[in-house]
Amino acid sequence: MGLTSLLKEIANYRLLGEADSPARMHELLQAFEPDVVIIDFLSDGFSVEDVLAVKRLAPNARLLAITPQQSGSVLMNALRAGVDSYVKKNCSIGEVMEAIEETSEGGRFFCGQILEAIRRESIDVEDLAPVDFTCDPVGLSAREAEVITMIAEGMTNAQIAERLFLSAHTVNTHRKNIMQKLGVNNTAALVMYAVKSGFTSPNRFLFQPA
Repeated sequence: MGLTSLLKEIANYRLLGEADSPARMHELLQAFEPDVVIIDFLSDGFSVEDVLAVKRLAPNARLLAITPQQSGSVLMNALRAGVDSYVKKNCSIGEVMEAIEETSEGGRFFCGQILEAIRRESIDVEDLAPVDFTCDPVGLSAREAEVITMIAEGMTNAQIAERLFLSAHTVNTHRKNIMQKLGVNNTAALVMYAVKSGFTSPNRFLFQPA
C-alpha cells in the first residue's frame, strides 16, 4: 500500500494495476503493456513460475523483485527466470525508488543486501541469462532424471554418487550429458529446468533460510 501511494505521487510513473493472485496478474499483463513489473514472487499464491509468466506475457517489460529473502538459491532462480533488479522488503524507500528508476531506464539494480548475497554465493549475474524453455520434449533417461533431481535439491556429485552407488566420475558424466541435452551451461539452469519440468518443487528452494 505504501509503495502504491508513493508511485501515485510521482508524475513520470503511471500505476496500471495491482494483482493479488497470478490470475489477476495475467489479466493485467494481457490488458496493458507495462514498462516495469514489480513482483514479490515469494508472497502467498506466487512462485518463481510467475516470473517466467511475466517474461512470457510481457517480454518487453523490465522486472523488479521485492521479497523478504535473499538466499543464494532464491537469487539464482529469480535471476535465471528473468528478474532484472532485486531489493529486499526492508530496504529504504529511497533505495526502492532508485531500483524502480534504474530498472525502468533499462538498467539493473541490487540493494546492498542482495549484492552481499551475490558475492557470498559467488553468483555470476552476467552468466545467468534467462532460461529458454520450449515445448520441445527432452529425452532424459531414468538415471538422468534421478541425477537432475538430486542436483536441483542441492546435492554434490559426491553425495549423488553415494546415494546412487555410482562413482563420482559417472555422476559427472551424467551431469555433462544432461546439460548437453538441455543446452545449458551451469547448475542454475539445471535447477530452473528441474523446477519447470516438475522434477522438484520450487518451494524447496524459495523458502530456504537466508
